[in-house]
Amino acid sequence: MDDIAGKEALLLRGFENYLTAQNRSKNTIRSYTYAARQFFGRYSRITVFNLQSYKLYLLEHYKPRTVNLRINGMNRFLGYIGWTKERIRLIKIQRPVCLEHVISEGDYEYLKIRLLEDKQYFYYFVIRLMAATGARISETVQFTANDIKNGFKSIYSKGNRVRRIYIPKLLQEDMMKWLRKTDRLSGDIFINSQGKRITASGIRKQLKIMAARYHLDKHVMHPHSFRHRFAKSFVKVCDNISLLSDLLGHGSLETTRIYLRRSSFEQKMIVNQVVDW
Repeated sequence: MDDIAGKEALLLRGFENYLTAQNRSKNTIRSYTYAARQFFGRYSRITVFNLQSYKLYLLEHYKPRTVNLRINGMNRFLGYIGWTKERIRLIKIQRPVCLEHVISEGDYEYLKIRLLEDKQYFYYFVIRLMAATGARISETVQFTANDIKNGFKSIYSKGNRVRRIYIPKLLQEDMMKWLRKTDRLSGDIFINSQGKRITASGIRKQLKIMAARYHLDKHVMHPHSFRHRFAKSFVKVCDNISLLSDLLGHGSLETTRIYLRRSSFEQKMIVNQVVDW
């Protein structure tokens, strides 16, 4: 099993099919197969020494979260081929004491107003859908007209689990008006000029353009910022972390607890208001 140089391509294809059968997301499949392909691009055999060398290479060239992402992918591949020896250990990542790079409520409302003024309804509903549902960008682009009509979208994730993303009634009504006016009553709703589903990278690019156009902090103008906005706003009115974790599709409550933290700006404001000694 160690010497798989001649079987590499076949194993990688099999690994991809294996992940697909487990209903892994496209991004996960791409990330995990990339890790295995990257490993074989540097080493001809799987050995404990080579696995540890790969970890050192990752530590020297990538940020901690990317390192763990690659390690997860490689460990998953090792499980797929039946490797029984030592796996690669994940590195510990220090949790942030505050949550940064989240668009503020004020800037979010300002952005919506400006997009409506400029009749940019397409991106108005893109960001509103993310901020009102907590959907990831990869999930947002998958929304169809039928999902809006139903008021929810079912997302199938790993382990054949189903997560339901609910669309608030007010947003549902506003989006249905837009869909009727633009004649998008079937199929994908976020499509580009070629009539194809818009990509996540396309949305990221537009958010950076909006940041410059509307003089917003470019560091908070990214897709996940609006998912964070949903979580932060939800916690304000409902302290049910377990429910929020389910709505966000988190595998652990610890992941969700980050939204209980304040940003450094919020921390500073509270200190200035409270401390008078």
